[in-house]
Amino acid sequence: MFSKILIANRGEIAVRVIKTCRRLGIKTVVVYSEADADSMAVEMADETVFIGPAPAAQSYLVADKIIAACKETGAEAVHPGFGFLSENAGFAQRCADEGIVFIGPNPGAISAMGDKIESKKFAQAANVSCVPGYIGEIADTAHAVKIGEEIGYPVMIKASAGGGGKGIRVAWNRKDVEEGFPAVRSEAKASFGDDRIFIEKFITSPRHIEIQVMGDKHGNVVALFERECSIQRRNQKVIEEAPSPLLDEKTRKAMGDQAVALAKAVNYDSAGTVEFVAGQDKSFYFLEMNTRLQVEHPVTELITGLDLVEQMIRSAYGEKLNIDKNLKINGWAIESRIYAEDPYRKFLPSIGRLVRYNPPAEGERDGYTVRNDAGVREGDEISMFYDPMISKLCTWAPTREAAIAGMGRALEDFHIEGLGHNIPFLAAVMDQERYKSGALSTNYIVDEFPEGFSGTAPTPFQTDVMTAVAVAMHRIQSTRLGQKPRDAWQVFVGKAEKRSVAVTASGHDLSIELNDEGRTLALDRYDWRPGSATFRGKLNGVPFTVEVRPANEGFVIRHRAAKRQVLVLTPMSAELHERLPEKEAADTSRMVISPMPGLVVSMDVVLGQEVKEGEQVCIIEAMKMQNIIRAERDGTVKAVNAKSGDPVAADEVLVEFG
Repeated sequence: MFSKILIANRGEIAVRVIKTCRRLGIKTVVVYSEADADSMAVEMADETVFIGPAPAAQSYLVADKIIAACKETGAEAVHPGFGFLSENAGFAQRCADEGIVFIGPNPGAISAMGDKIESKKFAQAANVSCVPGYIGEIADTAHAVKIGEEIGYPVMIKASAGGGGKGIRVAWNRKDVEEGFPAVRSEAKASFGDDRIFIEKFITSPRHIEIQVMGDKHGNVVALFERECSIQRRNQKVIEEAPSPLLDEKTRKAMGDQAVALAKAVNYDSAGTVEFVAGQDKSFYFLEMNTRLQVEHPVTELITGLDLVEQMIRSAYGEKLNIDKNLKINGWAIESRIYAEDPYRKFLPSIGRLVRYNPPAEGERDGYTVRNDAGVREGDEISMFYDPMISKLCTWAPTREAAIAGMGRALEDFHIEGLGHNIPFLAAVMDQERYKSGALSTNYIVDEFPEGFSGTAPTPFQTDVMTAVAVAMHRIQSTRLGQKPRDAWQVFVGKAEKRSVAVTASGHDLSIELNDEGRTLALDRYDWRPGSATFRGKLNGVPFTVEVRPANEGFVIRHRAAKRQVLVLTPMSAELHERLPEKEAADTSRMVISPMPGLVVSMDVVLGQEVKEGEQVCIIEAMKMQNIIRAERDGTVKAVNAKSGDPVAADEVLVEFG
C-alpha cells in the first residue's frame, strides 16, 4: 500500500480523505492557499505545502504546483477530491508521466467521460439514450442564441468542464441566453480553466438520479445503487438520499446495468457516477458522468457499509475489487448540505466567521444515526473564494420515514452563528408532506417556494414550544435578578398569538396551564442558562431543541423553520403593549442594494441613465458564482456608489434612483 498520499484539495473533502488514510496507516500531505493557512485540513495533515494566493486559478488549479509538492514531500500518489483538478485528464496524465499515482480513473476514461461534450458524443456512439441538444463547442453569444432557438426553449447552458452546480444556467428565452451564456463562460473559465460551453434541452419537472460505480484496473466494475439528488437550487444539489423513492428493482437494475456498461466501455477504474435525468414514469436518459468522487458519496457509504475513499485508494494501488456481488441496500440515508448562504435572501452566498459552530454529536441516536462531514471549526472563516458549503449532515435509519425524522432532529441540534446559513430551509423541507411522500423533482424548490423562502408559520406544537421556552427563560432570568417568579402571565407569540398562562414549578420541571384552551404543557428535562444560544428539553414527552436570542423585548425563538419574537408580560404590561403603534419599515425602493458580500464584476448603469424594472444593473461575484442584480422599479440613476473591481458588503447601497 502507499506510504504517503498528497491531497490536492481543501475543506471537508480533504479532511474526509485524511480520516481514511489515518485508518489505513497512510501519511498525508495537504496543499493549501493563503486563505486556508489555518484550516482544519492543514492542522490534521502530517505535512503541508503552501501553493499560493487564495484564487483557485493561482493555487489549487495549478498542476505544476501540485506536482512540485509531491516531489518535495515524496508523496507516491495524489487524491484530487472533487472539483479543482479532479476531472482534468491533462493533470492525470502529468501525474503518470512523473511517476505519481493519480487516485482516480485513467486519463483516457476522464477524457472520454469527464468532459461533458465528449461524454455526450461517446454516449451517443454507444447507443445510450441522451437528452436532445447541440453536442459541440459554441463560438459566441450569437451562436448560442441560434442554437437555443433551434432546440426550442427552455434550454440548459452548461460548461463542458463543469461540475458542482457551477457553470450552468437554464434559459427560458432569448434574453436569458444573451445574459446567461457570457456569465456561464466566465464562471467556467474562473472555476475550471476551461470556457467551452454546450447547450441541451431542459426537461421540465425531471428527477435527478445517479448511479455510483466502482472499477478496478482488472476490468471489474460494479454499480453501488443509486442516489436521488432532485432537491436543487441554482442547479446545485442541496439534499440527497439513497436509495431513491422513485425506483423499483427493475428500474434500478436497468440503470445500474447501463452505468456499468458505459464505464466498462472506457475501461473505468475508480469511483465514478453516471448521472441520469429521470421522468416520473421511471423513464431515464444519460446526462453525464462525473469521473471523480461525488460530494454526496456518504449516503452510499451509509447504505452499503463501504468506504469509497478506501476503495479508490486500493483500486489506484492495483488491487482487485473486493466487494460482495450480492451486496444489498441496508436502510435509508439522507444528506443535507449545510451552506453559508441566506435562504431568506434567495440563497445568496453569505461569507464571514463561524462565531459559533456547534453541530450535533455523531453516532447512534434514538432510532437513527448521525454523521457530519466537515472541514471547519468554530472560529474559522468562510471566504468568498471557494464553495460556500460548511458541512454535510447525514442521517441513517432502517426506513426513509425514520431517516427523515432523524434529519429533522439533527438539524434542530445544529447551531451556527456569524453568517447566514440554510439550516432553517433544510428543516422546512424535512417537515413538508410532499418531501415525506417522495414526490420529488428538480423543480421542487421553485414549486414549493415560488416567492422565495421566508420561514414557515409555527405549527400548534411549535407555538406550544415557544410559549413554554419563553416562560422558562423568563423565570430563570427573574430568579437570577432576585425577583420572585410570578405564576400568571400573558405570552405573545409573534404579533397575532396571545396566551394567558398559569405556571406551576415542580423542581426543575414546569407545568404551564393554557387558561383559554383548557390544556396543560409539561416542560421537563430542559437545559438553558442566560447567554446560551440553544434551549433543549421535552414538551409533553417530545424532545426538542430551539435556537434562542434576546431581543429588544423578550426573545427571538426558532424551532426548525418557524421563528417568532416571544414576550412574557404581566397582564398590565400586556395591555399597554397592545396599544403601541407598529414601527414603519424604511423605504428602500429607490435603492439597489447588494444582497451579499462580493466583488463587482461589472457596473452596467451610469449617472443619469433611465432604467426600467427588471433591467440589469450590475453583476456581483461571490463564491465562484456570478449574480445578476436587477432594478426592482423604474427610475433615473441619481448615484452610482461602486465600480468594477470594488469589494462590496451585504446591504451596501450600489445605485440610487431619483
